[in-house]
Amino acid sequence: MANNFDVVILGGGSGGYACAFRAAELGMSVALVEKDKVGGTCLHYGCIPTKALLHAAEVADATRESTQFGVSASFDGIDMAGVNAYKDSVVGRLYKGLQGLVKARGVTLVEGEGRLVAPNAVDVNGAGYEGRHVVLATGSYAKSLPGLEIDGERVITSYEALTMDRVPGSVVVLGGGVIGVEFASVWRSFGAEVTIIEALPRLVPGEDEACSKAVERAFRRRGIAFRTNTPFKSVDHTDGGVRVVVESGDPIEAEILLVAVGRGAVTDGLGYDTVGVKLDRGFVPADERLRTNVDGVYALGDLVPGLQLAHRGFGHGIFLAEDFAGQNPVPIDDMGIPRVTYCEPEVASVGLTEAQAQDRLGPDKVESLQYDLAGNGRSQILKTQGFVKVVREKDGPVLGVHMVGSRVGELIAESQLIYNWEALPSEVAQLIHAHPTQGEAIGEAHLALAGKPLHVHG
Repeated sequence: MANNFDVVILGGGSGGYACAFRAAELGMSVALVEKDKVGGTCLHYGCIPTKALLHAAEVADATRESTQFGVSASFDGIDMAGVNAYKDSVVGRLYKGLQGLVKARGVTLVEGEGRLVAPNAVDVNGAGYEGRHVVLATGSYAKSLPGLEIDGERVITSYEALTMDRVPGSVVVLGGGVIGVEFASVWRSFGAEVTIIEALPRLVPGEDEACSKAVERAFRRRGIAFRTNTPFKSVDHTDGGVRVVVESGDPIEAEILLVAVGRGAVTDGLGYDTVGVKLDRGFVPADERLRTNVDGVYALGDLVPGLQLAHRGFGHGIFLAEDFAGQNPVPIDDMGIPRVTYCEPEVASVGLTEAQAQDRLGPDKVESLQYDLAGNGRSQILKTQGFVKVVREKDGPVLGVHMVGSRVGELIAESQLIYNWEALPSEVAQLIHAHPTQGEAIGEAHLALAGKPLHVHG
């Protein structure tokens, strides 16, 4: 006999549990099916543990460079057991809190591997769960390339990279996107020799070109090697690790190859195609209201083509719950979702790049301004370099904000309001930013675009 619910959610990651919590808040009965741990990739194998490693890397760099601040400290090395204990304690506290929320919200947690067996039904180990709305939220996995086998020891993904018990002496990172540059940044701070291989012309290729150039300059200064425009060819095991062969240039030898070539959707063997849900390269296409081609079946988060970000999943989950409750929420625009890459220096952005804006409106209709953090007092105190770049429609609203520098990820909240509320630079220029903060750089850039620059040279 089936268990009947208003909403059955297949997957308890960022999007799945957000949908469950909001639906329960709105008075719906909810079954949340999860085969591993609530919190999914982000909490256990992605965002949170990765950022814990990046903070440990920041502490290592600050210790090494302490004399420039007049502080005498000695750097004695990285204790990976200690780093992992710190990382795991952060994850553990968040996981405990999340488990408490599941109980407090009255969500029925179904532990086990679920499978879609009908447009309104999910099977979990022989038990059926029926829902008026079924939400597919099974997330993503670390992809590889055809013929490139992950062995989990010498050729690894981000999953294995998060549980290493030592710092490798040398690493080749295959992929210069977000995950690749974040791990390259960590390992370099921990003392490893790092080489990034990227087939596209620049690192963090999804970002504005100015951001890519700034990251590349910073990585050169940090001694992180990278080869762009360099497709991967093959990898062989050697006595000391791996030998990576690329389309052009000499082979590279290292202890480990980290494969960071993107993430694929988890859809295989889950019954989606059997029930008639359309798939595209393994992803589940959905309309702006996250409806699949099958009535009553919805998809969210990394399953849906677009940005693969935990907070996009949160947004999707809340949207669906409110849609089910008849609240008619506004569809989520991917361009309005903030993006942060947590390497050193950080990259943060929202909205259109300058190139995208020019493609959309025409080169004559777009202008931009780049405010250098050299003029920002707080950035000088932190000894960071970078900029805030604002792209706008001529005589119109802000179309994009792009930033590089230590801690700029914390500045993206204001920038997303500017973009999503279609603010004019002159309107932002009226706002007074606290001094001395890095947030002033946003104010300064908009003051300059509004025709009244304060601390801008030239």
